[in-house]
Amino acid sequence: MANNKKVWFITGAGRGMGVEFVRAALAAGYLVVATGRNTDKVAKVLGDDENLLIVKLDVTNPNDAEAAVNMAVDRFGCIDVLVNNAGSFYGGFFEELTPQQIGRQINTNLYGPMNVTRAVLPLMRKNRSGHIISISSLAGLAGFEYNAAYCASKFGLEGFMESLHQDVAPYGIKTTIVEPGFFRTKFLEPESTFLAEPSIEDYAERNADYHAFWKEKNGKQEGDPVKLAKAIITIVNQEEPPSRWIAGRDAIAGAEQKVTELQQQINAYRELSISLDYEDA
Repeated sequence: MANNKKVWFITGAGRGMGVEFVRAALAAGYLVVATGRNTDKVAKVLGDDENLLIVKLDVTNPNDAEAAVNMAVDRFGCIDVLVNNAGSFYGGFFEELTPQQIGRQINTNLYGPMNVTRAVLPLMRKNRSGHIISISSLAGLAGFEYNAAYCASKFGLEGFMESLHQDVAPYGIKTTIVEPGFFRTKFLEPESTFLAEPSIEDYAERNADYHAFWKEKNGKQEGDPVKLAKAIITIVNQEEPPSRWIAGRDAIAGAEQKVTELQQQINAYRELSISLDYEDA
């Protein structure tokens, strides 16, 4: 089916930010492929719309990604904007997170976007156009205690996206990393959030503090996901969209702190660092 409207392909579309991304794209007049592991849940949240196609997709399954992309092309003819939004959060101190939990975290937050991007790229490269957006986090720029697995997955996502940007720019394909702070979604609810089982006495007091923090934070996050979704529309419509966009007042504060710390660390050991060349270099 040929069309003159941009086609958006959004992962994790059944809850959280993904729902708002779909609604904003539809409201802007785009065609949308909304994907999720449970299509009944996605359909229940999003309802029916002639510009909407709901497709099953577990991002950790490359075959699912290929099949979902094929269904999108069969219906709408192309994919112009990919939003890698699906994600999860495994919280816990590194020693208490199991290797299996860390593996699931990285499978979802890093390999998942890679799987879907790999399935979409041949289309965009052939068309010499497209925009790949990956939802990262301030935790993809700065490490935080109790976030070893999550930060590892998001740091990996950002390294992937920064390198991909250079791989595909010659073919007219744009990329954007989005680094949100705290937004009031269902991200901290049990369907998306998994906390390590406390097992080491040295961490017991801090564990109790963090469990209380996440419980208290849920539903009281500062950011408005509806505004974030509308802002994504604005980003996509830029002639030269940013390769990295820091989203939210708290995210900007965290990023600026990271920049300051990095500059301080560079300056503190500058002379030692530049003394490492061969004398004839």
